[in-house]
Amino acid sequence: MTTDQRTHTNPPAPYVEVAPYGYLYLGFRADPPRRVPFVPRSSRRREVLRRCQDLTRQLQALDEVVTATVYRAVAIQPSSTSPRFDVIVLIETTTPSALESVQETQAFQQFGADFVMAARNIRRMGDIDRSPSGTFLFNHFTADDADRALRYFDSVAGWFHHDAKVDDIALLGPMEPGPYVFVNQVRLPGTLAAFVYHLLHPNFRRSVSAKMRANRVGFASIICKPL
Repeated sequence: MTTDQRTHTNPPAPYVEVAPYGYLYLGFRADPPRRVPFVPRSSRRREVLRRCQDLTRQLQALDEVVTATVYRAVAIQPSSTSPRFDVIVLIETTTPSALESVQETQAFQQFGADFVMAARNIRRMGDIDRSPSGTFLFNHFTADDADRALRYFDSVAGWFHHDAKVDDIALLGPMEPGPYVFVNQVRLPGTLAAFVYHLLHPNFRRSVSAKMRANRVGFASIICKPL
């Protein structure tokens, strides 16, 4: 049995039509923790968050910008492949073709992000609710074959909906080659503790984790709160 055949064991994901927007995903290493997963308070991070909020307000005045959201990390997966972003900004534009004009603005160039990814939505379940009360997961996927990684994601996305009760997923595919084949934004359906409980279940290891290793896909997660 081939690897691709082995991955098709979860319920199908209830995908909806992809969003027509463009996305600018920005990552900042303001003051990330070095050894522990949980992110402590930091005056340096507060200053970066404040600057990002000021700049996103300027961008939101542009006709090309639909939303611009600043996130502060509350936990970063301890991994050698983790980007260690403790501040994230996600900008949603009217279309992917509007990305370049937004990037050329003075406000955008003042961000000084450590990482910028221009992207489009390539898979979607539900509509991401970005209300400030939510908790969000950003997964950064790595693989030597982007198509293979996407087939893997399709094969396990149903597990998150049926087993972890996740309804809101947006998969962002980069417009240009970069370190990540895609970044997945997930709004957690309940508390972080409840979500982690599902990840500790043996079914997760069989249905998701083992298939990840079989398909040579890696990921690093960052848990965030929007400002």
